[in-house]
Amino acid sequence: MAKKQCIGNIYMSVFTSKQEFIETLAGKAGEKEKLNLYFLNDHGFNIAQKDTDYRGILNRADYLLNDGIGIKLGARIWGVRVGENLNGTDLIPLFLRKCEDEGWSVYLLGSTEDIVSEAARRIKEKYHRLKIAGYHHGFFRAEQEIVREINRSEADVLIVGMGMPLQEKFIDRRDHELTPRIRIAAGGYIDFVSGKKPRAPKAMRKLNLEWLFRMVLEPRRMWRRNVIGHLQFFIKVIQLKTKKRL
Repeated sequence: MAKKQCIGNIYMSVFTSKQEFIETLAGKAGEKEKLNLYFLNDHGFNIAQKDTDYRGILNRADYLLNDGIGIKLGARIWGVRVGENLNGTDLIPLFLRKCEDEGWSVYLLGSTEDIVSEAARRIKEKYHRLKIAGYHHGFFRAEQEIVREINRSEADVLIVGMGMPLQEKFIDRRDHELTPRIRIAAGGYIDFVSGKKPRAPKAMRKLNLEWLFRMVLEPRRMWRRNVIGHLQFFIKVIQLKTKKRL
């Protein structure tokens, strides 16, 4: 397991590249170890400063990966160098290819019924040999029944896309009951793969400007998160660093 590095009060797993992490994750999956994979962006960091339970969940993750330019810059303030941007939308397709090769099945949980079913269809269309063990929308009330359905599917991998902090809290709360050995908090991956939400052009992604593309598409929802949220993130990171020095 990668050494965890502290950024403020959250411990992140540091890898140099997507390929390095995928090989590590595939190795753990092959050993049939149970593990939880989450992603940390500055929005999640901000939530964790107000929600101590959520902060504990992030720090209990087997892998917590850097997502976005904010985390990369915030890590640098703490003397931590991260490599590639390891967001779920880019990493999960690489891991699904591994699942296809190894014969590991996948369950999708999140978004609406129409979107998650379309996501499952498109994934199957791209990865012909991949087994989709099942899928369910994320607006459920009978949580215990959802857990039973997931377990009955005998899926090896569970991808949960219900947004922060709901997805991580669900995985953590049901950690000992869920039988899929790899559990991934996937954020907007299900929406993206379904075609519901467009991704930024590759040039913008390479420049770590995907947040700007999303803000242009959803200015009302994303303005506060991406402008005020970025500022709050850097203020808190610097405050925690200053406090540590005192």
